[in-house]
Amino acid sequence: LGNFPVENGDDSSSDESAQSPSAEGTTLASDLMKLCGETKTRSKARRRTTTQMELLYANSDSAPDATTDFSSPMLSLAEIPDGGGVDMDLSGPSVRDYTALSPGFSSKMGSISGSRTVSGVEKRTPEPSPLSRRKTYDKAQAAADRAKVKEIKQGVINPVPSTKSSRSATLQCVHVAEGHSKAVLCVDCTDDLLFTGSKDRTCKVWNLVTGQEIMSLGGHPNNVVSVRYSSSLVFTVSTSYIKVWDIRDSAKCIRTLTSSGQVNLGDICASNTSRTVTIPSGENQINQIALNPNGMVLYAAAGNSVRVWDLRRFTSTGKLTGHLSPVMCLTVDRSGNNQDLVITGSKDHYIKLFDVSEGSVGIISPTHNFEPPHYDGIESLVVQGDIFFSGSRDNGIKKWDLDRKDLLQQVPNAHRDWVCALGIVPSFPALLSGCRGGVLKLWHTDSMGPLGELKGHESPINGIAANSSHLFTASDDRTVKIWRARGGLDSTLEGVDNADEVASN
Repeated sequence: LGNFPVENGDDSSSDESAQSPSAEGTTLASDLMKLCGETKTRSKARRRTTTQMELLYANSDSAPDATTDFSSPMLSLAEIPDGGGVDMDLSGPSVRDYTALSPGFSSKMGSISGSRTVSGVEKRTPEPSPLSRRKTYDKAQAAADRAKVKEIKQGVINPVPSTKSSRSATLQCVHVAEGHSKAVLCVDCTDDLLFTGSKDRTCKVWNLVTGQEIMSLGGHPNNVVSVRYSSSLVFTVSTSYIKVWDIRDSAKCIRTLTSSGQVNLGDICASNTSRTVTIPSGENQINQIALNPNGMVLYAAAGNSVRVWDLRRFTSTGKLTGHLSPVMCLTVDRSGNNQDLVITGSKDHYIKLFDVSEGSVGIISPTHNFEPPHYDGIESLVVQGDIFFSGSRDNGIKKWDLDRKDLLQQVPNAHRDWVCALGIVPSFPALLSGCRGGVLKLWHTDSMGPLGELKGHESPINGIAANSSHLFTASDDRTVKIWRARGGLDSTLEGVDNADEVASN
């Protein structure tokens, strides 16, 4: 019996263990009788090979048969109370189902118990039935499957049902993009595509027409902090690297650029699968990237400077210098004489302007320093025509004139927390701001008068992007919400315009 294993993994009886376990070729019946003190040999012929079922119950389908060779010795091993003592389901196919009928027959030890008392039976923990074992297995399997699905979950953009109050609101949330497993840190979009970078070290590409995630760009060493798209190329930033993806064919990383100006063919980050928090020697954390309007030049804010990349040749052509602290954000506009106007915001509280001519190389100094500075670091910048807006950790928003290069208006306490993101509302003269407290506010771009506010997210808002019809807000709550300015905004804007007119009169 020491060699007689009772399987724990499978619910069906196995033919592999159907052979008699004794090395001398004796049957299980004779082994049992020897152990029970019955030494008389049996002359009854046995089948060459018997199954476990036949050994235990000899042709009986459900219950032990009194005519079986060894059913009596097994049942006499302990005093079984009237009625059988153990309530068992005898319909199962496995030998495990019947072991409880013989309290001395231990499936764990393979030995015969010497105890002849009922109390000895009660002390033994009964083997779980196949049904409960199957339920436990199924539960564990389902949990594993859920974890797997969560891990490889494909993102989806779900519609948000509109309520009566939301229909009349100036800003209405119409969809939510869900699929990232951690905070969404950055967002970019076209009319058809949405790009989101996250702390889960992926950048997801979404189809705004079908509402489905198309691909997930992975292999980043750490958080994806900035993403930009231009003519089939996606640029994603993580630590000191910019990965360049060609999404026309399959998502393939064709280049890896570094903050120090190195260019590597292919993906040099993918080999290291664990999260990397250290920045390589000689490199800097890249905080944000921006493309010029024709998509030929990439600007990357790393450390106190901005590196310039010529994307036609994938070479670094120079640096924009002048800030005393890390450059946190930047935006690029095009001047009338085809120069790039690069506006940078830094932790040093200052905003600087750089004129970058086509083909210029080397170190480029700022052409203007905007005064007065913010009271804390600059978190966000957005351009609209010949004006631009800056949002800061000092909770304020400033409106600047790009031509005259001076401050036009300011809202000192626009939010109760850092102003982390700014965006221009499509088709309306309105600015959207988002803060670290999750609040979204609308402002009239002409007067900077408030147009309304709402709790956009329960967590910090990290980025805002806009296409020709919608606004997108990325948040620490792992979602990107899609907004439409509508309805009440027209009347609100008219009201603000009339109030301005009265005030000027």
